[in-house]
Amino acid sequence: MTTFTTHHVRSADGTPIGFRRAGSGPAVVLVHGGLLASQHLVELASELAASFEVFVPDRRGRGMSGPYREVGRSFAEQEADDIRALLRESGAADLFGLSSGAIVCLEAVLGLSAVRRLALYEPPLSVRGSTPTRWLDRYERELAAGKRASALITGMRGLGIDPVLSRMPHLAAPVMSMLLKTERTSPDEVAIRDLVPTWHQDFAIIGETADRLDRYRNITADTLLLEGSRSPEFLHHSMDALQAVLPSSHRIALPKRGHQAPVDQPRVIAALLADFFRGRDASGLRP
Repeated sequence: MTTFTTHHVRSADGTPIGFRRAGSGPAVVLVHGGLLASQHLVELASELAASFEVFVPDRRGRGMSGPYREVGRSFAEQEADDIRALLRESGAADLFGLSSGAIVCLEAVLGLSAVRRLALYEPPLSVRGSTPTRWLDRYERELAAGKRASALITGMRGLGIDPVLSRMPHLAAPVMSMLLKTERTSPDEVAIRDLVPTWHQDFAIIGETADRLDRYRNITADTLLLEGSRSPEFLHHSMDALQAVLPSSHRIALPKRGHQAPVDQPRVIAALLADFFRGRDASGLRP
């Protein structure tokens, strides 16, 4: 069993960013996606820890980390600062991001030559409105009314990412509410009920970065783009657009995998990341 220790680093605005640390070797930072926290990448990190020193932060507003600031810098800028602080603390030159965490990674490496290799799993970049957002108004109303179970169902149905939850009817909200209330977590984990509100910031970040992909042309890091064949079409559309602007990228489609593969099938993803972070020629990588 891999042993993790927990630590904090201060972001540019003084906000504490908590992270898990394990393993030894070259430093690697793993950044989770929406409705997740660092705990959800522990298995992926454990797979990598035999060869790398792995750093897994709780993104701002979650678990060990401090809150977002509602004025001043955008949410995307705040989170980019957080990742830059951890990159400096860890000395990592290798970075992985999942979903909205991948967008944060893209923002963090802009103008940052210290990152040599960047691996991204399905960032939901919005290109001419490609990322679904029609559900957000209902989600925000339900969240404001304290109906987190209903808000969760609304988001899952609106995004269509989970093959089971995306079909869950709103009539199931009482059952979902009971599940959220009775969910058990350890002291260093974040409950799903506490992650539901963070979709607000995730989709603010998607909005802040929408139709601005040309900025990423200046990224010099070797880039690996990963996607699952079973993921929703809007994510493949985002990957098409991103591949078109990244100057040094290689793309791999994983058969029979979905959006949550880094969480649900960590061994498969870890094998690809390990080869990539070791500097192996991306053209030799296979799913």
